[in-house]
Amino acid sequence: MARKQSRSGQSRSGQGRSGQRKGRSPRGKGASKRAIRLRWLGALVLLAIIGSGWGWWVKSHWQPARAEYPVQGVEIGLGTSDVDWTAIRAVGADFAYLEASSGAFARDGAFMSNFEAARAAGLTLGALHHYDPCQPADKQAANFVTVVPRDAAMLPPAVDLSALSDDCPQPVSDAAVVSELMTFLNQIETHTGKAAILKLSPAFESRYHIAHAINRNLWLSRDLLAPDYAGEPFTLWTANSALLSPASEVPLRWVVVQR
Repeated sequence: MARKQSRSGQSRSGQGRSGQRKGRSPRGKGASKRAIRLRWLGALVLLAIIGSGWGWWVKSHWQPARAEYPVQGVEIGLGTSDVDWTAIRAVGADFAYLEASSGAFARDGAFMSNFEAARAAGLTLGALHHYDPCQPADKQAANFVTVVPRDAAMLPPAVDLSALSDDCPQPVSDAAVVSELMTFLNQIETHTGKAAILKLSPAFESRYHIAHAINRNLWLSRDLLAPDYAGEPFTLWTANSALLSPASEVPLRWVVVQR
């Protein structure tokens, strides 16, 4: 009888263990589901990383179609001296705007060397001034005309309008900004013999409404999508502000002409 009770006890003990194993089964299934969810989450994160990398690659190499914008070029900033103009011409640049001066005092010491090398490579050239609303218009104009030669073959001068008057040492009213800008334009246009192009930033246009206040051709900027913030058609468009190209070690500002 003792042996039977022992076997019976063992049987009940085994059933107990079996019951315990069955009791752990839902937890095992839950762990399995969590593992599957984690795998899916990892796959989604990986796809997001790949998609982000692909998007960055497309943006950094994108240029508008030649069929829609046949004339394309570059903008070269102040102090850029090591430029392979032959390579830039080879990747499709027809023209270049060189930043010649900024405010009343800053000048690009490499302007003339870049000018001559770019022209020798077959590009048409234009000069750009970075306008500072805190500084007198006549001094800025004098700075620009000191650097930029009178040359009938050059493109119209361009004026970068991105700096606001908020940080000026002395307060400058919005009306004074527009008035001084007109003085500057009159003086550089007398020097070059051509009406200037206004390179408007969204912030400058939103603040001073220059597109309607001053009748000049516009140069607008927005990566990938044609800009419309001025409420007027543009002549030039910076379509990619950071184009990666074998022609340059640093990203290029790629500009197209509206037909």
